[in-house]
Amino acid sequence: MCKGKNTFKHLNILKIRCKIIVYVFMLFSVNTNAQTERGIIMEKFYSMEIAGCKRDLELFKVNDNLYIAAFIIFGDVEMTKAAARELLKKAPEYDIMVTAESKSIPLIYEMASQAGDSNYVIARKAPKVYMKNIVTTQVNSITTKHTQNLCLGEDDANALKGKRVLIVDDVISTGDSLEAIEHLVKNAGGNIVGKMAVLAEGAAANRDDIIFLEKLPLFDGEGNILE
Repeated sequence: MCKGKNTFKHLNILKIRCKIIVYVFMLFSVNTNAQTERGIIMEKFYSMEIAGCKRDLELFKVNDNLYIAAFIIFGDVEMTKAAARELLKKAPEYDIMVTAESKSIPLIYEMASQAGDSNYVIARKAPKVYMKNIVTTQVNSITTKHTQNLCLGEDDANALKGKRVLIVDDVISTGDSLEAIEHLVKNAGGNIVGKMAVLAEGAAANRDDIIFLEKLPLFDGEGNILE
């Protein structure tokens, strides 16, 4: 009788263990699907070397047929210093640099620091209370889902007026952000002498009016490079 009870007890324990295994598997599957729906191709990276630094860039979804490799310079001190150094080697003669808020701010700061510059200009995404006589333009970016504004206050506009201006960015892709900054600089009376980026993404790598360090391809839904 005791043997039968023990057998029944063992069967119940086995059933409970099986239910736990099934539950954990289902939980993992839901989590994986959720991550896929958010635009992450699981364990898909593009490895490349930039300014002597090797990085694995994770792929993220733009739409069903297009994924991009995320180049995040924020927090990467080694990359920021190395990219700034290599860009300055390729830079034309200039008086002042300008970039758009916000990912390339560490880059332009490091470039200005290494070059010994005393000033640089940031095109802001929104007006601030201390900005007077604001000049604005609109921009669409491949990494941002809505139209953004870029603006300069009077002080920054005056800093660009009549100067040889070097435009700096982390990644140039569709060129919309670059075009918006160009409009701001021209409206401020600046003379654009160069447009630079760490990476040129997709078709931007075929442009002959920008200076960049490396080409960054685009990818399909399977993580394959788009030609």
